[in-house]
Amino acid sequence: MSDDQGRKRSRAGGRAGNKARAGSAVIEQMPWRIPVVPDRPIEPLDDEGVQRIHKTAMRILSEIGIEFLNPDAVAILRKAGCRVRDTNVRMDEDFVMEMLAHAPAQFTITPRNADRAVPIGGRHMAFVNVSSPPNAWDLERGKRTGDFETFKEFMKLTQYFNCIHIAGGYPVEPVDIHPSVRHLDCLFEKLTLTDKVVHAYSLGAERVEDVMEMTRIAAGLTQDEFDAAPRMYTNINSVSPLKHDFPMLDGAMRLAKRGQPVVVTPFTLAGAMAPVTMAGAVALSLAEGLAAIVLLQYINPGCPVAIGTFTSNVDMKSGAPAFGTPEYMRATQMTGQLARFYKLPMRSSGVCAGNVPDAQSMWETCNSLWAAVQSGTNMVYHAAGWLEGGLIASPEKFVMDCEVLQMIQRYCEAPLWSTSDDDLAFDTIREVGPGGHYFGCQHTQDRYQTAFYAPFVSDWRNYEAWQQDGGVWTSERAHRLYKQILAEFEAPPMDGACREELQRFVARRKQEGGAPTDF
Repeated sequence: MSDDQGRKRSRAGGRAGNKARAGSAVIEQMPWRIPVVPDRPIEPLDDEGVQRIHKTAMRILSEIGIEFLNPDAVAILRKAGCRVRDTNVRMDEDFVMEMLAHAPAQFTITPRNADRAVPIGGRHMAFVNVSSPPNAWDLERGKRTGDFETFKEFMKLTQYFNCIHIAGGYPVEPVDIHPSVRHLDCLFEKLTLTDKVVHAYSLGAERVEDVMEMTRIAAGLTQDEFDAAPRMYTNINSVSPLKHDFPMLDGAMRLAKRGQPVVVTPFTLAGAMAPVTMAGAVALSLAEGLAAIVLLQYINPGCPVAIGTFTSNVDMKSGAPAFGTPEYMRATQMTGQLARFYKLPMRSSGVCAGNVPDAQSMWETCNSLWAAVQSGTNMVYHAAGWLEGGLIASPEKFVMDCEVLQMIQRYCEAPLWSTSDDDLAFDTIREVGPGGHYFGCQHTQDRYQTAFYAPFVSDWRNYEAWQQDGGVWTSERAHRLYKQILAEFEAPPMDGACREELQRFVARRKQEGGAPTDF
């Protein structure tokens, strides 16, 4: 396929995606846009506090070191001048800061529909679907092991909601598909049921290489076009404390070499895998994340990366993870300060420990989502659908969370704080005068369609009206909406030649055995 053919296919995919979004909707929702947070981030640390955490992270890297369980990564860092003993790698502050200076402060990921491009960095904030739970739960079927049909349901929800910008990891793990070919089936569905940015699990060479190739094929790109700009991404986790494993590093290095973004997210729970104090947990998390970013920048200076945070606390009586707590919020805000200090984009999460879509799960999720807003987060993982500390994905919770995301999106829009003469409305106040009302005045009528966001779960009626209509609880309404969305879902159009080539690739890779399952 020529370069011109690739460009034509990409443009056709973008136009088709626009037509798909222009049709009727089950529910009224806000248009596709990437929120831009206007507020100054909350900064609990003063300048000295930032320096103290930074210096502690540098001491961890220099005096204790990180275990890199990947021989290629160790060889590369040895060549770079780091001090290596077996798998332990120590690096000095000057080298770390030199490598970090190469990393871009902002980049844009462009999927097969160019109109769905997502900027990562600056004041932009993108929301990612729930990713990786092994189980699903809904009001009809209760809790159950994840399967492929449920996976596809969540992909349809991911595509449907404009406030979800990225199709991240598997919304639920489809354990009925063999692990050797699971990535092939899942990515085929993800690339055909959605036209949004997609993700590859960094679990060895074959999975990462296959997903990069499938993403390229779906967008109708040449190899050169794919390598020229970010088209998809991966997220890797450290093995806290102080380790990076073989397959994640292998996948991350492969993406970095081709200029595809890597998000590095240590998973540190204070009191379990990190010090019980927030400052100590944040310092450890930063050291682990920066170590991998340094490796990737040495491999390909300027490759797109982001630092992630997943620092929370545990219930010290049971050892169970806790989310959406004051500790989680402060750790996210503190990490945001350090991310800006290093000039790196940041990822955090919308998480909870609640087991069903109830008050606890929603207040914990709201706390974590607003911590993302307050911290300057650029990519919010698990923004919709997460339950039980990441062990459950719920479609009802997905729908309920999307309303919260729309509220955040509305919160970020300029009309809410404009002080123009028109918005100050002095003449309208004079016109209505004392004792009047503003429902019928022209100033209100002119803004009727844009005066508020479009709710689809909230029920702003009095008790009697609510009861007369059946008295449906919020989770029940969310269940009904989720079923309606699935019944009326239409996949975004895809170039026929791209789809056929994608099918041939999947069939060939399955015949070859897919990916090994013994790391």
